[in-house]
Amino acid sequence: MLLATDLDGTFLGGRQTDRLKLYRLIREQEKIRLLFVTGRGIESVMPLLDNPIIPNPDYIICDVGATVLNGQTLEPVQPIQSEIENRWPGALAIRKRMRKIRGLRLQPVSQERRCSYFFDEHTDIEAVKKIAHDMGLDVLLSAGKFLDILPRDINKGSTLKELVKLMDFPSEEILVAGDTLNDRSLYDTRYKGVVVGAAEPALLEYTQGMPNVLQAKSQGAGGILESLKHFSEFSNYVSSGEVSSPEETQGDTQLLLMYHRFPYEMREINGMEQKVAPKSPNGIIPSLLGFFSNGRTGAWIAWEEVRNKNSAHTDRYIDEEKYPNLIASGVGLTKKEIEVFYKLFSKEAFWPVIFSFADKVRFNHTHWEQYLAVNRLFAERAATEADKNATVWIHEYNLWMVPGILRQLRPDVKIGFFHHTSFPPADIFNIIPWRREIIGSMLQCDYIGFHIPRYVENFMDVVKSHTPVNIRSRQSCADRFLTYSCALGVDMMTREIEAGGRTIRLGAHPVGINMKNIRRIFGQPSTQELIRKMRDQTVGKKIILSVERLDYVKGPLEKIYAFQTFLEQNPQLHGKVELINICTPPAAGMKIYDKILTELEQAIGKINGKYARLDWVPIHFFFRSVPFEEVITYYAVADVAWITPLRDGLNLVAKEYIGVQGLTPEADGVLVISEFAGASVELSYAIRTNPYDSRDMVQGLEQALSLDDAEKKLRLQRLFEQVNHYDIENWGRSFMQELENVGKQDRSLP
Repeated sequence: MLLATDLDGTFLGGRQTDRLKLYRLIREQEKIRLLFVTGRGIESVMPLLDNPIIPNPDYIICDVGATVLNGQTLEPVQPIQSEIENRWPGALAIRKRMRKIRGLRLQPVSQERRCSYFFDEHTDIEAVKKIAHDMGLDVLLSAGKFLDILPRDINKGSTLKELVKLMDFPSEEILVAGDTLNDRSLYDTRYKGVVVGAAEPALLEYTQGMPNVLQAKSQGAGGILESLKHFSEFSNYVSSGEVSSPEETQGDTQLLLMYHRFPYEMREINGMEQKVAPKSPNGIIPSLLGFFSNGRTGAWIAWEEVRNKNSAHTDRYIDEEKYPNLIASGVGLTKKEIEVFYKLFSKEAFWPVIFSFADKVRFNHTHWEQYLAVNRLFAERAATEADKNATVWIHEYNLWMVPGILRQLRPDVKIGFFHHTSFPPADIFNIIPWRREIIGSMLQCDYIGFHIPRYVENFMDVVKSHTPVNIRSRQSCADRFLTYSCALGVDMMTREIEAGGRTIRLGAHPVGINMKNIRRIFGQPSTQELIRKMRDQTVGKKIILSVERLDYVKGPLEKIYAFQTFLEQNPQLHGKVELINICTPPAAGMKIYDKILTELEQAIGKINGKYARLDWVPIHFFFRSVPFEEVITYYAVADVAWITPLRDGLNLVAKEYIGVQGLTPEADGVLVISEFAGASVELSYAIRTNPYDSRDMVQGLEQALSLDDAEKKLRLQRLFEQVNHYDIENWGRSFMQELENVGKQDRSLP
């Protein structure tokens, strides 16, 4: 068969799951030949030819029928093209004659052998038709605003008929598809046809009663699939399971994820760009991918660096075999845009506010405009990719403004937001010059998740400082979180509010760790061999482990100074205790951390210079990215994990340490954690310490080293039960259940 289809609203329209089904069907069925029939110029069609998801056409009819090309070579199909050219007087001559017509504006699109205009209620259409008639041309109107001037008797249908004649293709094996009056001539061919769902009413009226035309219920590609099943000549190409009515597919809600990176990295291997697994496999990426392992339809939206802003956007499969209905949809940013958006503005303006380091804040209004522009690009991409009533899950403060923009573009979608960092109290957050805009945008979400209840209540205090709020429901935090007994504890958490005419639900979802991946790596013979070697090297010594990214919010200097005090006060432990400090470098180009590194290296050098012996070095400092397999060996042999950030949204290192220790039968490791890390309100059997108080830091370390074996094992057992149960999969499921439940209620107030 030959499928001759319009593009926008037809072949490229409809639900994502239907598009992918149709595209896969065409690629797999050798007997289906594909013909694009579009009003676009060839320049705007060419990006589709590089899209690995969309099948390449055998032929292309573009410029509303004025251009006909071989889809593989892009060479003109002769003699059809020459005959069309002979009827064309040239664009300049036409534009000159049309110059005086009121309300006629040339469309700024590529076009050959046609002149395309916008028109309005003031345009004298009869005058346009008169000029065109005198010049031997036709006028085609569509959608009440588009006007095309073409060579006489040239349109999509006439060029299609000439091409079919040249190909000697049986007319009974041709199917045409469209959605606007611009496609009317396709149905004049009397080939079998489908008008896809939600088509222009004028086209529906025109094709009403045509025995060879199906007016489908499903939109876009779904309508084409529906027609394949409808016409007996084509029904053998589709199975009944491949075509679903709109009513049958309501449960298959498309999920769009907005994350700061894709679940793969592009690397050059043997001279070719290939997708490889990311360097850090233990994050939330596997959990997020898990939502698509059952064939769920969706798109993963992230930024990617491009050399040129005019670079064409191309969707691609992330892994078609594992996730057949998941595509990667990139937001192209130049290197300079990334520098401003991510490395400068986000880290200088928002990062210090989020973690309550107001003295380090640097606001730049020009950079804010760039931040807004990037957020708009993300929102526009989501608006384009989203099916009707799709679910959009946005991640992190870099995209604070996306919900507000997206709600304007697509009021039908459901918006969830997860905040991976901490959320500061109102008196800190409100130093941001654009606080009203940010909060206004966040209140366009349907569901907002934070790590812990304290951040929920901080957010509530900020909202209250900007707009009247009606609290509809609250719940106790005591079943999972510490309340009055720690710095970040709260007893009650707000769950649902009314603000700005909308209902917004809130919740606490501490991110868990990937226990499946930890078990896999821990159980490998190579990992067990590394653990044995490291234990042999550290025999007779107590190992204190610190793993953190280089950042002032992690308090790296405060930790080192506290350890210096510890050594001064405990000379009996010299030669018996070692601190392994693994410090991961920040992203390249983050110059704001250079001073911290210099001070940190100097402090460690002085301590080692003062206390080191031939057989003992008190601090081992590793400033590099350590593979996770190697980090697990450090987790396994460390007697104490000393996790002491000044502020931290959660801290997964603490949970990873417990996860590995819990898998080791003879282990009895102790966790010392800052009470200003979000995880501290979850991990009640850890020793909490105040990183702002050097004396308390030392006492916490001394307590960890002096616990008896029974207490250490009991604490570890209780902590492991918590970490093992509330893993990364539990986190993802609980957030998504909350977000999907919102859809069962009315999301807006009367």
